[in-house]
Amino acid sequence: MKKFLFLGTILFTVLLIGCQEKEEVEPEERLQEYADHWMNQEYEKMYKMVAETEKEDFIDRYQKIYKDLEINKVDVSFDVPDTEEKEKNDEAETEVFPLKVSMESVAGPITFDTEVEMKKVVKEVEGEEKTDWLVNWNPGLIFPEIKDGGTIGLETIEPKRGEIYDRNREGLAVNASVYELGVVPEQFTDDKIKSEKETIAKALGITVEEIDNALDANWVQPNYFVPLKVVPSLTDEIEKAISSVPTLKTQTTTGRIYPLGEAAAHLVGYIAPVTAEKLEDLDDASYSENDMVGYRGLEELYEEQLRGEAGVKITVEKEGQEPVILAEKEVKNGENLNLTIDIKAQKKIFEQMDNEPGTATAIDPKTGETLALVSSPSFDPNAFIYGLSNTQWTEWQEDPNNPLLNRFASTFAPGSVFKPITSTVGLENGSIDPNETFEIDGLTWQKEGWGNYYITRVSPSNGPVDLDDALVRSDNIYFAMQALDMGADAFVKGLKEFGLGEDVPFTYPIEKSTISSDGNITEEVLLADSSYGQGEVQMSALHLASAFSIFLNDGNMVKPTLLLDEADGESWKQGLISAENSSLIKESMRRVVTHGTGKAANLDSIEIAGKTGTAELKQSKDEENGQENGWFVGYPTDGSILISMFIEHVEDNNGSGYVTEKAANVLAELKE
Repeated sequence: MKKFLFLGTILFTVLLIGCQEKEEVEPEERLQEYADHWMNQEYEKMYKMVAETEKEDFIDRYQKIYKDLEINKVDVSFDVPDTEEKEKNDEAETEVFPLKVSMESVAGPITFDTEVEMKKVVKEVEGEEKTDWLVNWNPGLIFPEIKDGGTIGLETIEPKRGEIYDRNREGLAVNASVYELGVVPEQFTDDKIKSEKETIAKALGITVEEIDNALDANWVQPNYFVPLKVVPSLTDEIEKAISSVPTLKTQTTTGRIYPLGEAAAHLVGYIAPVTAEKLEDLDDASYSENDMVGYRGLEELYEEQLRGEAGVKITVEKEGQEPVILAEKEVKNGENLNLTIDIKAQKKIFEQMDNEPGTATAIDPKTGETLALVSSPSFDPNAFIYGLSNTQWTEWQEDPNNPLLNRFASTFAPGSVFKPITSTVGLENGSIDPNETFEIDGLTWQKEGWGNYYITRVSPSNGPVDLDDALVRSDNIYFAMQALDMGADAFVKGLKEFGLGEDVPFTYPIEKSTISSDGNITEEVLLADSSYGQGEVQMSALHLASAFSIFLNDGNMVKPTLLLDEADGESWKQGLISAENSSLIKESMRRVVTHGTGKAANLDSIEIAGKTGTAELKQSKDEENGQENGWFVGYPTDGSILISMFIEHVEDNNGSGYVTEKAANVLAELKE
């Protein structure tokens, strides 16, 4: 009880003292209050604590400067004189405190030491005079350098965007000299101004209205150069217009160029002015509506690395004096990307595909380095920077071959190029005996109970069918029979060992290959169809190329790479096929070219092995004459390169032989 009374007495005493108002406030107390408001950027409250300062000069100036310079994390501290010194200054009208200020800005940290003078004032409160202290403010408390005047400057230094190169340091996306075309208003010919504008508009692919809008801008003066368009090169029509219209001028500037144009558009992507929608997606305050940003491809995928960081410099300038730097953040140029891509291979494959809808991938099967990633047909990425007309954009969007679709990142039914994979699975799990033969009559076959559904093969056999014959002639019936004997569980297990259903471990996002819509096979017909790459099996050209690398890489499926600084020669999957079984399939794939479905690749200049494939797309099992897509996956027998090529709608164009010939031409050209 005594303890309670004692504590109660203490509490009462504290409350009593707290309720008594101090007769005088100390200057450091007011300064601390002011500093707290300053650190919280409470300008209205700060203003109420300063002496004889115009409100606009104070509040508006702080708000504008701090906003423009993106000031944050303000910290203010000061030293208080010791007791003895304070006693000497008790009657002083002012008191000076050393002040330390630090803050973060758009250009980095800013710190300074200065002094703040507190001024004693007497206020009448309820008929009594009371002493208070105000800050004797001057602009030097914003920054000491502007105490006696001066202009704060903010300079932004744009970074150089990183460039994209192939394996031989040839440019895929580079910063190069481009041409800026414009007019000088006073140099129009008075009696020809209408025709001159029409000539300029036609040459530059713009309208006369666009020219007039540019000339009507507020900043334009008669002798100024008024920009109209930037182009990567001068066409004959532009040069003719320059020579015939005196006011049309050209000057060089730096711009983004895509030297391969259509041949690498889907891989590289492009940059273009940021849209309001894109600005929301970026969620990055460092972008503004005037910036260029990567769209599609590597330009978008590596936007952060390629873009770099702008340099910023905050200065104070006074007439007749050198600028004083308050803070500076060095510009950080974008990083370059060095790819494993070989421009020669990329270009030759694209040219060989001749705008046919399809895709092709070329890799080094030993190292996994990706030498080409082609999607056809394509678009010109330069157009997005230097003037994409509504007509051209509409044409691309409405083209039935869809040039905007990135096919190398997509998956398709592989057709018979899947048979070496099925062969590998069966050989390795023991369900396929390469010497076992099947008696197969005619072109069609069905298992009892399948109703009206039949498996169809391309050509009849002259006798019992073994694995080699089935690969060489691409016999669907043989592989359907083998899959049914193998069983769905063993088949699916083997396909998963090839990475079907997994994300492809690749720098560029590639759609994952699939066994079926749900990853399982529960029906006999689906199992039979899947064995020869139909059913619901879907694979990308890159995954197929990697899968075929097991025959050239001691049974290991190589992990594909795209950047030169990635570790190469690593395996995605290991030990998928024995040396003996690999040798059997390689011999058969060579015979596919010399005696079978791949004769279009049987060239005198180069020995090629591979597998053809035709995937028939049907809306139902009863449909006849559906769309056919052609495949060829092959390599020269020295194993230096492996190509996987796919072309849509080959039903009226020699089927897979059409694709085989194109792929073989590329391999031959690259070996020259």
